[in-house]
Amino acid sequence: MTDISVIIPVYFNDSSIEKTINAIKEQVIGRNKNRTFEIICIDDGSEDTSFEVLERLYSENRELLKIIKFSRNFGQVQAMLAGYKMAKGQCVINISADLQDPPMLMNEMIYAFFNENVEIIIGTRLDRKESLYRKKTSHFFYKLIQKLSFPNMPVGGFDYALLGRKVVDVILSNKDSSPFWQGQILWTGFPVKFIPYIRSERESGKSRWTFSKKVKYLIDGVLSYSYFPLRAISILGAILFFIGIIYALIIVATYFFGEVPFNGWAPIMIIMLVLFGVVLLMLGVIGEYLWRVLEQVRGRLGYVIEKELKD
Repeated sequence: MTDISVIIPVYFNDSSIEKTINAIKEQVIGRNKNRTFEIICIDDGSEDTSFEVLERLYSENRELLKIIKFSRNFGQVQAMLAGYKMAKGQCVINISADLQDPPMLMNEMIYAFFNENVEIIIGTRLDRKESLYRKKTSHFFYKLIQKLSFPNMPVGGFDYALLGRKVVDVILSNKDSSPFWQGQILWTGFPVKFIPYIRSERESGKSRWTFSKKVKYLIDGVLSYSYFPLRAISILGAILFFIGIIYALIIVATYFFGEVPFNGWAPIMIIMLVLFGVVLLMLGVIGEYLWRVLEQVRGRLGYVIEKELKD
């Protein structure tokens, strides 16, 4: 069995993937000569020349590289899951292809796994050299996940982690149709070691992690591991019910005192608009849960592999 499998999702990274692989070879593989490695790159439907670059790198490093090409873009999480499925290592390390996560940190992860018997080693971002907008949205995202789903979720989030074979097997045995990767890891309950680092600025290219993708992933993270939205609906419904009872009693009492309970149509319209808005919001939350149930029942493949390069 291979000691360490490095998983690299690739999406529009033709300008950086070769630098990333060379850095791993120099800073990690070269410093751990007593360990065996494999690097698995998953082209997640890139529309640039990423796959052509990967093909060339594979021809030069057949003993080290394995390449997977998706038929289209299925998302970073599905790319990592495909890499996990192919991996033969006692542990897997996933890292981004844009060199924002320092490969050197893998050495600490590898040492902790083989010498401290830790199944999950997570690189936590103390800071990130990115725009204020990305920092704030990321902080809000993971803070909300921490409050609603996982109290041990780092506030800065994480995308860089080493997972032991036990953890990988548990993740692969799950069949979530809308997987929340960080949640799948923390849900296993294995002890976690956190290693802080500062995420570097992107050297080339631009982030494809759009706002809409962030929102969808946030919803996946909350709805997959928390019943809070459903409970909030019940609580809100109960509150509105009691407010309605109190308001009805006030109107009846006012009527018996010979006064007009209300004047004009404005109060009625306000109440109707507020209540209709609340009802639609509740239906939307229920719809999100139902949609995920439908996706789960359909049992569709999470990804489609168009091509594999491996010895």
